[in-house]
Amino acid sequence: MEVTPLIEIIEFTDPVCTWCWGSEPVLRKLETHYGDQLRIGYVMGGLVKDIREFYDNYNGIGGDAEKSNNQIIKHWLEASERHGMPVKSEGFRLFSNEYPSTYPQNIAYKAAQMEDQNLADRFLRRIREASAAEARQTSQLEVLIELAAEVGLDVAAFIERFNDGSAEAAFEKDLQTTAEFGAQGFPTFLVKYGEKGILLRGYQRYATFQAVIKTLAGETIQEHAPEKSEEKVLAFIEKQGRVAPVEIQTAFDISDAEQQSFIDFLLSKHLISLSPAGNGWFIQRVANPLVCDPATGLCSI
Repeated sequence: MEVTPLIEIIEFTDPVCTWCWGSEPVLRKLETHYGDQLRIGYVMGGLVKDIREFYDNYNGIGGDAEKSNNQIIKHWLEASERHGMPVKSEGFRLFSNEYPSTYPQNIAYKAAQMEDQNLADRFLRRIREASAAEARQTSQLEVLIELAAEVGLDVAAFIERFNDGSAEAAFEKDLQTTAEFGAQGFPTFLVKYGEKGILLRGYQRYATFQAVIKTLAGETIQEHAPEKSEEKVLAFIEKQGRVAPVEIQTAFDISDAEQQSFIDFLLSKHLISLSPAGNGWFIQRVANPLVCDPATGLCSI
């Protein structure tokens, strides 16, 4: 049986890193344009062990847990203006003296990964959404349990792994891997093809990944741009669950006007709905009340 050549992109990340959130449109474009030739994986890097002992000189973030929230949301809103993913400032309180770390979110991902990789990646996306676009304090176990249930994880098993030390041990291994690769800031991307690899530090545009893939794989890996049609856009929305407008625009290489035309058409056919998310929007497929999601066991009305 012929094996499809594979490019692997490993993102060293943290679930609440704003430029990791901003990288989502680029990753969705990579998936859309390279399909089965590409696999994306994540290594948890643990951005903030304790905000009271952390300091980002450039953005003035760190020290006092409560005061840091004001600087963080200012930074996130500035970043949102550049990367286009939604951020909610109202009610934003990522850190407190009781919850001063992003390690719980990292450990939660590892707990989910021990059950199912696909569900874990859906869970990571939900943590990103909840942290950035819903202003939820995702370091709280109660919030993480709710998000785990939403994506269809076995909640009892998730709680057990989170609490018994097994997920934390897996996270410690990720921290070791992060240190071995010298990934001191997030996101950092390792692009691999066979035994060859290139490390990219920080947020990267699609053209950079495109050039690196070409350098590593030559003509072996071929890019295939998706058809620009209402049907393909709807399939993209359905596959992802819900998306920000910039994710559609980036994945399909379309203008603001073209994107709005697609959205207006799908809205007119009652195939999608829009929901406000901070300074932006999410777009999701309208649920068919006659069909229940087999992953979550949830029937929508």
